Amino acid sequence: MPKYIALLRGINVSGQKIIKMDKLRSIFESMDYKNVITYIQSGNVIFDCEENDAADVRDRIVNELKVQLTFDIPVVIRTLEELHEVVEKTPYQIVNAEANEQRYITFLSHSATDAAIAKLEAFQNEVDEFRVKGLTVYLLIRKNYGESKFSNNFIEKKLGVSATTRNWETVNKLIQLAEGGS
Repeated sequence: MPKYIALLRGINVSGQKIIKMDKLRSIFESMDYKNVITYIQSGNVIFDCEENDAADVRDRIVNELKVQLTFDIPVVIRTLEELHEVVEKTPYQIVNAEANEQRYITFLSHSATDAAIAKLEAFQNEVDEFRVKGLTVYLLIRKNYGESKFSNNFIEKKLGVSATTRNWETVNKLIQLAEGGS
């Protein structure tokens, strides 16, 4: 049975789209997903599901969230194997914590065009560095993420795709939890 990670975009931010994690877990369980785990308030859900088509799983989740919560929530789905690949393929293996370097991963809902990626690359600078690899944008931020030009909204706008961003520690914790750790 495939293990999926649902990454919800824009919940519990600035008092908007508030969802308690118990409620989110119960919604996933009501769809007959198994071993449902939520992690932190930003909308990370780990679950087992008999469906093999991630797009169908995503569509089902989006529809059910709309029915039960009455507002739209974009969702990006990755398998546990895909999360492992994201971590293994990072171009930023080592960061300098003393220099306040931080890694973030932006998960794209679908591939961006080469032209859109080229537009985004025009904003590369000494402070914020990134690489686009398939459905993933790897970010190396050399100051506070909140001060970075490369916010999730900025990346979505430039690439023309829905996306959601997680910090490096969250991505690794999701893998750990999905593998049965705590």
